[in-house]
Amino acid sequence: MSQTASVSEGRADIATTIAASMRRMGVVGLPRNYEIFYEVLTGSNREMCDAFAALGNRPTQAALDELSRKYFAQSSRQAIVENAQEQIAVRAEEILGLLGRERTSLEKFGLILDQTSGGLGRRQEISGDLLQKIVGIMATATQTTLDQGRQISQAMAEKSAELAKVKSKLEQYKRLADTDPLTKIWNRRAFDRKLAGVCSDKRAVMFHALVLADIDGFKAFNDRYGHPVGDRILQMVAQLIDTKSGAGSFVARTGGEEFAIVLDGLSEAAAEETAERVRTAIGEADFVIGPSSRGFGPITVSLGLCMAAEASDAEDLYAKADRALYASKIGGRDRVTCFSTLSSGKLTKNWLLYRAD
Repeated sequence: MSQTASVSEGRADIATTIAASMRRMGVVGLPRNYEIFYEVLTGSNREMCDAFAALGNRPTQAALDELSRKYFAQSSRQAIVENAQEQIAVRAEEILGLLGRERTSLEKFGLILDQTSGGLGRRQEISGDLLQKIVGIMATATQTTLDQGRQISQAMAEKSAELAKVKSKLEQYKRLADTDPLTKIWNRRAFDRKLAGVCSDKRAVMFHALVLADIDGFKAFNDRYGHPVGDRILQMVAQLIDTKSGAGSFVARTGGEEFAIVLDGLSEAAAEETAERVRTAIGEADFVIGPSSRGFGPITVSLGLCMAAEASDAEDLYAKADRALYASKIGGRDRVTCFSTLSSGKLTKNWLLYRAD
């Protein structure tokens, strides 16, 4: 499988490329397999790409799972999430059982009251001994019901606490599954879901903008300084983007050196101002790494912006923001371009040129 050729087909077609590659290699379309192919086809982890190539043209599922465990911290999260969901179901069933026991206990107590009331109603006179016996039975039944109620209440509190812990763990694992392991911001999976949510809500579309950012010349930088330094630069760039995008923004790493920002409640002018703030902060950063305090700057980014209202759906929004990003690249890099400023239909993307950057 030619990774370079696959990547050069473009990010817009990455899902189709992955599906075709998986079918060609006889790989089952599981989410964890898709994750492997996505990372390999985008070439964001060279060591993993080499390990994947070593599996041959017909990798087994066991080999793919081993690859996931080695290179993805979240490889086992699906199983963990499923286990947490199972625990929640068990705890919920236990609570329902406790409620059923409480109901049965109360029904028995109510039956005793009904029978006693009926018996008393049929008698004209009640002897002291009989009355004392009735009072004793009622007292015992009442105390038993109260004791059972306290026991069930305590058991329900304990089960509820266990359920809350399991739910908390489940939410943590869900968050991890949507987090990029290197930069600790949202990953492509979370971004795709976010963008789909924005574009499916007609009210949200009116107030959202998408900004795509790409580090300029990052491939050459990686080749020159090595992937450990490159990874640290990615982490620092991600932190700057996350910090400078403002509260309420959604920031994700969508590929090797590619990032996305979803902005809410801003006009195009304000969104462009935010993108410029991100660009300026990165361009002015020193990017000092290691005990030697060596600086690896300047690092620059190119950005493309499109308002959600200008697109018909999530795919169209991404494609238009990507066109604006490409315009920034061919226009000299280290700049922000808005899709609204482009001449419709005049910009043709050359993916090989773009990827050579």
